[in-house]
Amino acid sequence: MFDVSTAIILIVSLVGLVVIGVHIAIALGMTSALGIWLVTGQDWNAFNTVKVMLAAKAYEGIRDYVFAVIPLFMLMGEFIGKSGAITDVYRGINSMLSKLPGRLAIATVFGNALFSFVTGVSIASAAAFSRIAYPEMKRHGYHKGFALGTVAGSSCLGMLIPPSVLMIVWGILTENSIGKIFLAGVLPGLLLTTLFCTYVLGMALFKPEAVGSGSESNVEAEEIVPRKQFYTSLAGIVIVVVAVLGGIWFGLFSPTEGAGVGALLGLVLGVIKGMRYKEIIDSILSVGRTSGPILLLLVTAALYSNTLAMTGLANAIESLFLESGMPSWAIIGVMVFIWFLLGMIIDSISIMLLTAAIFAPIAVKLGYDPIAFAIIGIIAIEAGLLTPPFGLLVYTVKSAITSIDPDVNVMTIFKSATPYWIIMLIGMVLIITFPEIATYLPRVLF
Repeated sequence: MFDVSTAIILIVSLVGLVVIGVHIAIALGMTSALGIWLVTGQDWNAFNTVKVMLAAKAYEGIRDYVFAVIPLFMLMGEFIGKSGAITDVYRGINSMLSKLPGRLAIATVFGNALFSFVTGVSIASAAAFSRIAYPEMKRHGYHKGFALGTVAGSSCLGMLIPPSVLMIVWGILTENSIGKIFLAGVLPGLLLTTLFCTYVLGMALFKPEAVGSGSESNVEAEEIVPRKQFYTSLAGIVIVVVAVLGGIWFGLFSPTEGAGVGALLGLVLGVIKGMRYKEIIDSILSVGRTSGPILLLLVTAALYSNTLAMTGLANAIESLFLESGMPSWAIIGVMVFIWFLLGMIIDSISIMLLTAAIFAPIAVKLGYDPIAFAIIGIIAIEAGLLTPPFGLLVYTVKSAITSIDPDVNVMTIFKSATPYWIIMLIGMVLIITFPEIATYLPRVLF
């Protein structure tokens, strides 16, 4: 039975706590406790139930084999990132594209796609390439807005290039195969990368002042990475990609085992590239500080989902959508709109924790493939992070370049990132219309 008043209180309380700045994990836990207290008749003994449920969810999360995939993939990324391999490859690509108009922006798109494999988190890619790519583009006379819009827009590739943290979290929340979701993101990721590069090339040809009017045509000696250094870095990253993703896709090991292999190979690459003991320890501690809150979020989100189930809200939302009489594409459109709105105020993982378990079953009942819908949802959630006036990716870029260029206006970045937002919207429409873009590889290789 649906308890309307309790459900409204839970939703309003959660949104209110998030808006005033309470950490999402704490907000989820507090709201869950309130919900259980209300559902059980406002009995103060209900808090014992909260403790039992929280302990059960925490234990389940700690002992569940699949949860280890998040910190292990993050550790792999941290090792490769600290090795400097990504910077070498970015500058190498920049040199190789020396005859191409807008080469720095195109190298940024490719670099972000590659860096996304390392981090799996778009905000990390945005912060890193704001410091790696923007100074180079600024030095070559790029329009500041176009340069930063390219960094912000292409950083969204992080959610589609495996091993994306969002893919892992979606798989855990919806109980779908993480390996299949990894595969499903490959063709959409390549599609978006191609569309991004096409847009950049078009701007370079038809509005050359945006890319410095050709002032970047000569590769300066200080930018050129020694060929051996470039090939060593590229080969190291390719070996990690092939070993980890190939092993998962061809069934040699599970995603969690693949993450362990990736962490080991990342460590080997880091040592080859000159990482020392202190940097290795710093990387491990950094991953612990980053992945700990994510795992806590997963535990409290599971508790919140259970609480909503007790109120009947999830079933009520499902009935509301399915009995509304709207066509399936319109229902998906409402979901995407909600994701855009949420992207203005909270981060990707938090959005996913709040919505995936509710929206995914509805999409399946509408006839959508769960793997294709995962990719649609992930693109929509990331596009929300570019949506003005509070898109977090744009503010991440602004924060990262404050010391380099403090005069850049946030709205300038929003305006320049809008074409990438539109391209992502086009990508979503294509996958909704032709789900085979996402489902082809999982069907062939699984």
